[in-house]
Amino acid sequence: MTSTTERPATPSAAKPPSWWDRQGDLIMRRPFNEWTFTHMNWLLPTERVARGEVHRPLPFDPHHLDLTYRFEGHDRTLAELHRRTNTTTFVVVHGGRIVHEYYPGVFAGPRTRMQLFSVSKSITSLLVGIALQEGTIDGLHDRVADYRPDFKGTAYEDVTIHNLLSMTSGVGDLEAWDVPDAGIKRFEQAIMGGGDVAAVVRSSPRTQPAGESFNYSTFDTQVLGWVLEAAAGTPLATYCSDRLWRHLGADRDAYYWLTRGKPRSAIGGGSLNATARDLARVGMLMINDGIVAGRQVVPRDWVRRSRSSDLPQLAVGNLGPSGYTHYGYSNQWWTLGSVCHDAFTGLGVHGQYLFIDHSADVVIVKTSAWPTQDDEARDRETIAALRRIADHFATAR
Repeated sequence: MTSTTERPATPSAAKPPSWWDRQGDLIMRRPFNEWTFTHMNWLLPTERVARGEVHRPLPFDPHHLDLTYRFEGHDRTLAELHRRTNTTTFVVVHGGRIVHEYYPGVFAGPRTRMQLFSVSKSITSLLVGIALQEGTIDGLHDRVADYRPDFKGTAYEDVTIHNLLSMTSGVGDLEAWDVPDAGIKRFEQAIMGGGDVAAVVRSSPRTQPAGESFNYSTFDTQVLGWVLEAAAGTPLATYCSDRLWRHLGADRDAYYWLTRGKPRSAIGGGSLNATARDLARVGMLMINDGIVAGRQVVPRDWVRRSRSSDLPQLAVGNLGPSGYTHYGYSNQWWTLGSVCHDAFTGLGVHGQYLFIDHSADVVIVKTSAWPTQDDEARDRETIAALRRIADHFATAR
């Protein structure tokens, strides 16, 4: 990097960012992102999340979903949804069976591992719930510095695990991907460019008192993942494999991509890659209160905690500027309130969804390659369509 004294004196003469500095933006543009979102293991170091010895194929009971959803005054088909929201994979599970499956992505298929972005946050939450049940983490009110002494003296020092799970740490500004010097962009550049990722997170300022208000933060989940690794004494990928993935009956190993700089680190807030079917298996686990094949993999109360929160600042419509008004938040999942049964969803930028409707017994995985990280119109349209599918199966029961 150019030092302060070497920088040109005027903004007009400023040196444009190098390809190396802009690589995060370049690999996420359409149409390139259709390839990158299926080949992250070609671009960054990775760590395997091994599946178990027992494979449980998902029953297949295909349905032709000849239905329409209402959005902005128009009735639209699922074919329109996929075209308008750049769908790459689409898997619908009802009653434990795949009832609809479609892979419109150029490089997508049943065995393709997809970049899930912040759906990874919801997986990190499940791992924390397991760690609490096991006693690996003592309690929700433990502080970050209890496990990561290197965070003493930072804004995260006294933040609790509960604060991290609810994204009420009060640390950092609005997560803005379109602001060049925003914390999330510096985080991305450190990941891609071999920088000190932990230093970027430790430098985040306190902007609000802890526990008072919601502010969506990848940093919060990253710290949560680091706390889990410190408590367990094992990398996130190993813990995920041992405690979760090997119990799912998964088709394939998953993987986390890692930071380029050493010590290499998984991004608990955004670097898990898995097949759409295997992600659907996670959704089925949530439908079944954390049970897979008779085994309690995730604590039942932890699963139920993920469907809604009793904190008023996390209620649907109350999230403030870092959450759309049709969402609430709980335990690293986005909630949809009673208007949609008890549905909730994991979300990732560029249009990644793990949608779960417990009452309808429906799980929907949708991965996408949106041209931008966030798009409220595409998100609202997607949720309208997924709700319509869940309602269709709920009324058919």
